[in-house]
This record gives sequence, C-alpha cells and structure tokens, in this order.
Amino acid sequence: MTGNHYAIEAQGLVKRYGETRALDGVDLAVPAGRLLGVLGPNGAGKTTAVRILATLLTPDAGRASVHGFDVTSQAHQVRSMIGLTGQYAAVDEMLTGVENLLMIGRLLGLSRGDARRRAAALLERFHLTDAGGRAAKTYSGGMRRRLDLAASLVGSPQVLFLDEPTTGLDPRSRTELWGVVRGLMADGVTVLLTTQYLEEADQLADDIVVFDHGKVIASGTSDQLKATTGAQVLEVRPAAEHQLPTVSAVVEEVVGDPPEVSGGRVTAAVRDPAVVPAIVRRLDDLGIIASELTLRKSSLDEVFLALTGHRAEEREAGDEKVDDLEVYA
Repeated sequence: MTGNHYAIEAQGLVKRYGETRALDGVDLAVPAGRLLGVLGPNGAGKTTAVRILATLLTPDAGRASVHGFDVTSQAHQVRSMIGLTGQYAAVDEMLTGVENLLMIGRLLGLSRGDARRRAAALLERFHLTDAGGRAAKTYSGGMRRRLDLAASLVGSPQVLFLDEPTTGLDPRSRTELWGVVRGLMADGVTVLLTTQYLEEADQLADDIVVFDHGKVIASGTSDQLKATTGAQVLEVRPAAEHQLPTVSAVVEEVVGDPPEVSGGRVTAAVRDPAVVPAIVRRLDDLGIIASELTLRKSSLDEVFLALTGHRAEEREAGDEKVDDLEVYA
C-alpha cells in the first residue's frame, strides 16, 4: 500500500545519537481514525519516533508520511494537519486559559473573532469554561493537561500525537483525559499515543506496538498481544497468609516454574488449564483454603515482561531525555 492508505506511515526509520541508535529500523502504519498505542520504557525510542513524525527531527534513514505527505520534504503540509502534546504542559502559566488559546489561534492565522470562538468552544469541550479567565498557574495538574490538549486542537488537526500525556497525573485526572481522547476518536481524529501505562493502552488503543531498544518487537490488538505468551495466569490467595510459602511450593511443583509471590497471592503462568484442578486437589489435601483462585488472560504488563524481560515502568541507565516540546498546527 502507499502512504495515502494510512494517516501515519513509517518505513525503516533510523535515528542515531553518536553510537546509540534511538531508532533502529522502525515500521508503523496507522489507518485514519484509529488510535495506535506505542508502549515501551523510557529510552525505547517512542519520543524520537514522535518527533520525526511531527517534523521536529530528521531521520538518518527510512521515510515517514502523514496522510501521504513526506515528513521531511513536505514538512509544511504535515504541520498543517497535526497537533502534538508532550509529557508536560507547555502553556504560558502567566496567561489565562482564554489568553493561551487566543494566542495560539492568532499564531495560526485565525482572525481575532474566529480565535475567540475557537477558544470558547474548546474551553467548553474540556470543561474549563469557568476557569478560562484565571491564570494557568492556578490550575491543577489535570486542568493544565486539559488546557494543553485544547491548545493542540486549536488548528483542528487531523492527526494528533500524544507523547505520554498523562505522566504525573493522579488516577482521576488520568481517567478524565482518557474520556477526552475517546471523544477525539469519535470525531475521527487519528491518534498516536505513547505511554508507559499498560492500562492506558488497554483502555484506548485500537492497535498496539511495543518498542524496546529502538525497535518494534511486537504489534497487534490488545487481545492478540495477550495471546502471544501462550499462557493464562493463575492467581491463588490463601485465606491464611502464613500459608503462602506452602501454596507457592504446590503451584511450582504442579506448574513446573517458580511462581511470583506478592500482595498476599501466588501468581503463575499456566499453559495447560488442566493443572488448575490438580492444584485445587493438592491444596485441599493439605487443608489449605483459598479465598481467591482465578484463571485469567495475561495482562499487557505480563506480555511486556515476557517480551522484554523487564516491566514497562522500569527505567534503565542511559534513558533518552524527553524534552518539553509541543507543536500547534
């Protein structure tokens, strides 16, 4: 297929920083109107890929396009149809919410009247109308992020890049922002979302790619990725916590691998569901009562651990520095 079939397309992207390959041959393809979740720890190359797609960096090799326009040779056309929100709010804290949006609208060439109408509409959409006349420095973290996202939408972008937009937010603010993103998707906006939060990708993404050390190491829907481990997850919580070591020993003996013991429960990957009745019989023989015994699909976090050997939230030495950059177009 050509780039015209995709809102976002990348082939063989490479970006070097000295001896380090921040990107090492990355391919991406996002159909219009869908949300692609890009998972990976800091240093995996997620932000580098976003910056290239948003025309802020030039790749050392490979090509990328947005709605068929090359991000290098046709950067102006690309900028006219994208918005980008980084990890940290980039609004002017001394200006009010209204003034921030008016300034961006005027920079984008809107008339004063059109800029004011656009600002009012966005403040209403993001539930910030009552706070619109206050300086942004008085906003809570969640309000600043919503204002930041509103700013990226002043130009009505067809494609929106969200680079870890919920970093540092409390669970309530994160959930509110998820609702905003769902509204954008309903409007047909194509979204590329980078995140270290596995639940975030599970909640929002139509498709997911997993980055590690500058490469895409897995891709698919959430359910497809969860199926790649070839295992379900058994969780056993004994009614008496002092019996955890015994339960762990039983599970290891039946399953064949050492389980994880944390939070008062024993967790193990299970490839043959027939082992569950065997574990139940052994526990019953030992007089151990399980207050909880479940067999579930692998979580995205467990998939990530199986694919990379570490969890998505773990940070390694030499992680890339994420700049506070933002494009409004």
